Amino acid sequence: MVNFTIIAPCFNEDESIPDLVNQFSDLLKNRTNVKLLIVNNGSTDNSKEILDRLCERESFLESIHIEKNIGYGNGVVAGLRSTKSEFVTWMYGDLQSRPVDTIKAIEMMEDEGFPKDLYIKGTRRGRPFFDQCITLMMSIIESIYFRRTLYDINSSPSLFHRDFLNYWDNPPDDHSLDLYAYSLAKNYNLRMRRFGVEYPPRVYGVTSWNYGLRAKFVMTMRFLKYSIKLKKEIKNFK
Repeated sequence: MVNFTIIAPCFNEDESIPDLVNQFSDLLKNRTNVKLLIVNNGSTDNSKEILDRLCERESFLESIHIEKNIGYGNGVVAGLRSTKSEFVTWMYGDLQSRPVDTIKAIEMMEDEGFPKDLYIKGTRRGRPFFDQCITLMMSIIESIYFRRTLYDINSSPSLFHRDFLNYWDNPPDDHSLDLYAYSLAKNYNLRMRRFGVEYPPRVYGVTSWNYGLRAKFVMTMRFLKYSIKLKKEIKNFK
């Protein structure tokens, strides 16, 4: 049986973690080939204790703990390194991406026959107009710069066969990881399948990175700066 691991990095999400796990419990009740790996990414709240209890209860659930949060990308990569599943995917662990959409990506991979050259990625729907404008602007800039069509770069989930990780050399520690993975997939000619996903309003807690105009501007500038570095690093770039 082909196995999948869903990686969900969480930082101070002790309120949302039980809901996240309960949603997956319903979605995975008839499956034995999917694991949920929650990366406790340097949380200082009660996340670790809650995860320990939930891991004892749910057979599909695993967790790892990182002492210091040095970024979203580092949390995802730590999860990727700790699993041996044939197919891996990641999603936001704060319930701003829906578990049901991650399962949909897995079903799409199953329907395709588990190809190793397929990269499945969500495309966000129903977002605020201003956020859509920023996404469109970044998609245009990055597509021109990398000479490849890149759009809605930071959407999740992202799902692929673990052989793709053989191309990874120096993944970034922050949210630029989505650009890194997406660009590499394009560079190595993986087939792309995009599908619409919903990003519901945040129910628990407060975002630690995507808030206000200043934060969005800072993240945009960070992406653009990283793009220059990434283009130099990608081997055999056309």
